[in-house]
Amino acid sequence: MKKTILIVCHECDLIHRVDAVPEGSAARCSRCGGLLYQHKRDSLERTLALTVTGLILFVVANAFPFLGFKLQTQVHETILITGVQELYHQGMWILATVVLLTTIVMPAAQIKTVFRLIQHLQPWAMMEVFMLGILVSIVKLGKMATIVPGIAAFAFMALILILAASMAVLDPHAVWERIKIQESTRGITVARADLVGCHTCHLLCCLPSQGGHDLTCPRCGMPLHRRKPNSIARTWALILAAAIFYVPANVLPITIVTSLGKAQADTIISGVIYFLMSGSWPIALVIFVASVFVPLLKLLALGYLSFSVQRKSVWRPVDRTKIYRMAEVVGRWSMVDVYVVTILVAMVNLGALATIEAGPAAVYFCGVVIITMLAAMSFDPRLIWDNCEENHE
Repeated sequence: MKKTILIVCHECDLIHRVDAVPEGSAARCSRCGGLLYQHKRDSLERTLALTVTGLILFVVANAFPFLGFKLQTQVHETILITGVQELYHQGMWILATVVLLTTIVMPAAQIKTVFRLIQHLQPWAMMEVFMLGILVSIVKLGKMATIVPGIAAFAFMALILILAASMAVLDPHAVWERIKIQESTRGITVARADLVGCHTCHLLCCLPSQGGHDLTCPRCGMPLHRRKPNSIARTWALILAAAIFYVPANVLPITIVTSLGKAQADTIISGVIYFLMSGSWPIALVIFVASVFVPLLKLLALGYLSFSVQRKSVWRPVDRTKIYRMAEVVGRWSMVDVYVVTILVAMVNLGALATIEAGPAAVYFCGVVIITMLAAMSFDPRLIWDNCEENHE
């Protein structure tokens, strides 16, 4: 970053004039503390090298055996997509679709897709959450049989690290600064328009006072809005839907285990109790926090933020912005229980000897996770600061 530029904070909408930032340093919003810009060394070259490595590991992770389940004389090997296939065969096609998208399609798209979509796809690529689900499943199945990791499992773990590293070294500003603005936008002047920041490439644009909702960013082509359309109404609708799904997700069975003709249904809470009774209290804590506590906490946090905006509260806007950041980050980790179910149904499929099927709660719980993530995305944190500015005026 060699020249002074204007950057808009997308959490409080404050405009900043940012001078040259040294390599390894970051610029943060002076009002809410949000990250504005981070200067990363050799960003494009390092990202390209890591992306090529990720493509190779992705092929290996999907082509070779992932985990093996050995019970007595029977051995059942799985590949990465086996769990998706088993869920589909059990009639859980909605759950199968979600797992397919978040563990295979989205990570592949994150490696190969058009640059402007990376920011929108990143929250839905949950490979690290899937790996946590694998560890939980191994602990649970380890008391039943021998678990044998395949070459794809090691490739999958390496791929998680490579993707994390590629996103860490990627400097979006270095990419967008090389893209020229389209000529057709020169007719829009500051005298006739308001300023608005693009959420994707962070370009500061002119937005006409009339008809501005149809304007797209001249650099990345994404729609421009002063604020997210119908933010509070959409957030409340999604919160209500997630709250409705939360009840059957915790009451109905999430897995049904059949062993030697005997069936046992387990809920999320009974799974937590199982790990506690078997001495695996760290796993029990992970499942309880991710599957019970975090979804409820996220619903309460988003509900409080929406209510405070509607009440035009000016109380501690910085702290409320931090609550929003927390709610936005933690929600995806609740998918760990869905991935545990996927791995269990993929590995334990030995006919009359032992079989695990997904219960109805799995679909409801998956719905809770996805809907709360959408609720966090629909909430506009800039509304928190709008109330403060109106009160100040």
